[in-house]
Amino acid sequence: MTREFIPVRMAVLTVSDTRTRETDKSGDTLAERITSAGHILADRDIVADDVALIRARMGHWLQAHDIDAVISTGGTGLTGRDVTIEAMRGLFDKEIEGFGTLFHMLSFPKIGTSTVQSRATAGVAKGKYIFCLPGSPGACRDGWDGILVHQLDYRHLPCNFVEIMPRLEEHLKRK
Repeated sequence: MTREFIPVRMAVLTVSDTRTRETDKSGDTLAERITSAGHILADRDIVADDVALIRARMGHWLQAHDIDAVISTGGTGLTGRDVTIEAMRGLFDKEIEGFGTLFHMLSFPKIGTSTVQSRATAGVAKGKYIFCLPGSPGACRDGWDGILVHQLDYRHLPCNFVEIMPRLEEHLKRK
């Protein structure tokens, strides 16, 4: 049995104090890969490295009916301004620990032990996926090409994120 492709509606959030739409190569990389794979780029934005600003943007997207997943780029490092993970983890209902592990496995052959400086992670919030990637175009390519292109494709077997999307909020139905 062959499965039919189901497009996922995604938003891309670049977290940076310095990037603009014209200089956002990482956001461009993700937007191009999302649309090339047949998915829908529902929205895209750039916000400064600030927990309140990140959460404000995410709050809007987590309420939107036309967004299934958010991919962020930037702010996953160790400097004082890198606060994406702190902002996002506070929103997660569940964390997808294996995402960071697999990201590091893919990154290690390319950048060696420098991969430990990334806190790439993912989670589920309000029935939507959130994926947090580092701010370099290479890291965005690694995250998309090595993980997300497969897990966001309903045809990927033995399992994928798309097939469980309708069940992400089933815990709320029990209350």
